[in-house]
Amino acid sequence: MGLSGQREEVFSLKLEVDTDPPQGAGLDTTVVRRYMTLQLHHHNRPSLLAGKIHAILQRSFTKGRDLYDLLWYLSDPDWPDPNLILLNNALSQTGWKGPTLTEHNWRAILRQRIDDLDWRNVRDDVIQHLAPLLDSQPGSEAIKIMSRELLTP
Repeated sequence: MGLSGQREEVFSLKLEVDTDPPQGAGLDTTVVRRYMTLQLHHHNRPSLLAGKIHAILQRSFTKGRDLYDLLWYLSDPDWPDPNLILLNNALSQTGWKGPTLTEHNWRAILRQRIDDLDWRNVRDDVIQHLAPLLDSQPGSEAIKIMSRELLTP
């Protein structure tokens, strides 16, 4: 495909299939014309945000990459609110004990979860992912933006 100038390099792709997905996802189709023509059927932007919020609310451990992704979504002023049908179905499917999320309370519920996180742990975990990509050091700007304040929706 010409993705690399070195013929010995191997392109690896991890594909996961959810055999019991929650109902309610919104889908889009995008044609990508880079390197080859490819038609991708994927979650729409509200559904992507719903999936990320679900992971943050329900994951039993802190995964810094989830928070970095959330910051990436929320920093785009044109990013739509989450798909609440998908989000509530996913939460129900994974045993959520909290209230149903609505357009009026999802930000407060997410904010509470973010406030409860160990931010040193979040930054330490994010550094693992950013360092190879951005040559980030613990004091770099890429790491400094990972803060509770910037992630409060």
